Amino acid sequence: MAVNQSQLGQMFEQVLRLSKVDASQSVAILKSHYSDARTVQAATDAALRLGAKVYSVELPSFNHPTAMGNDMTAYCGDTALTGNSAAQKALEAADLIVDTMMLLHSPEQEQILKTGSRILLAVEPPEVLARMLPDEQDKTRVMAAAAVLEKARMMTVKSAAGSDFRAPLGQYPTVTEYGYADEPGRWDHWPSGFLFTWPNEEQAEGVLVLDVGDILLPFKTYTRERITLEIEKGFVTRIHGGFEAGYLRDYMAYFNDPEVYGISHIGWGLQPRAQWTAMGLHDKNDGMCMDARAFYGNFLFSTGPNTEVGGTRKTPCHMDIALRHCDVRVDDLLVVAEGAVVAPAASLAH
Repeated sequence: MAVNQSQLGQMFEQVLRLSKVDASQSVAILKSHYSDARTVQAATDAALRLGAKVYSVELPSFNHPTAMGNDMTAYCGDTALTGNSAAQKALEAADLIVDTMMLLHSPEQEQILKTGSRILLAVEPPEVLARMLPDEQDKTRVMAAAAVLEKARMMTVKSAAGSDFRAPLGQYPTVTEYGYADEPGRWDHWPSGFLFTWPNEEQAEGVLVLDVGDILLPFKTYTRERITLEIEKGFVTRIHGGFEAGYLRDYMAYFNDPEVYGISHIGWGLQPRAQWTAMGLHDKNDGMCMDARAFYGNFLFSTGPNTEVGGTRKTPCHMDIALRHCDVRVDDLLVVAEGAVVAPAASLAH
C-alpha cells in the first residue's frame, strides 16, 4: 500500500517534533539524486510548518570502485561529503540534519556530531517509515534496555542451532536507536528500535551459527542453510557450511583487508512493529531493510568498522547479521529467550 504525500508530511512533522524542532531551530536537508523525492519534500514541508529555518545541501552521488551493489551499507567510510569542507561546514551550521543519502560510518558524520548538530537518517521507503513511525514508548523501551547494557561486563549468546558466543564488555559505549534525534550531537535513524555495544578489543570468542531464515545484510537474503562462524580474539577466523558460507567467505575476502573480519557491534532488536518477514516483500534496492536490524528479539551482530565509537577499524566491508531464536544474556540477566524479549520491562513492548 502506498502512503500519500499528505500523510508522509504529517508523519515527518511528528518525528521532527520529537526531535525538538521548532522556530528556534535550523534544519538542513541532505540529499542526492538518488534520495527519495517524496521524503525530501515531506521533511522540508514539515520543518517549515514547525517554523524552522530550512535549507538544502545537495551532493553528487559517490561510488567507490571497490563497492559492489547499490545498498548504502555495502561500502563504508568514504561518502560524497569526503573532502568537501564547504558542504561540511554548511551541515555543521544546522541544529538538525535530515540525511536522505547516508553518511553513516564516515569520519565527516562523526565530526558533524561533535559540533552538537543532530542527524536523523531517513532512507527507507515511506511505507516502511509509516509502519515504524516512532513514538515516546519506543524511546522508553530502548532506554530501559540501555540502562542494563551500560552496566554489563559480559554478553553471551546461545542457540539451539549451535551458537555459543561470549563477549567481554566495557571498553565501548552503548548506542541506542529509537527513531528520533532529540539531544545535541545525537544520531538516530527513522525507522529503528534497538541497541548495541562493541566487545572489548580482541576478547570476543566462540561460535555464531546462522540458521535457516536468518538474515545477511547487505546481501538482503534469508539464509537457506546453516553457516558457522568461528571467532577467536575478536575476529572471525573460519566460515564454513555450504554454498552460502562460500559466498560469504568470497565476499569478505574480496576486500583484501584483515579488519573486515573483526566483530563490530552486538545487540538486540526492540521494535515490535519491525517484521522479520518484511524483507521478502521489498526489492533489494528499497532502502537499507531496517526491519531486519530492529525486529523484536533478534540478536544483531556485525563485522568490520568500529570508528563511530572511537575504535581504529576503518574498513569498507560491514556485515549486519540478524539471528532469530537466540538466548542473549548480559551478565547473569536473560534479556532475550529463544528470540523473545524477556527483560528488562518486557511489558513495555507494546
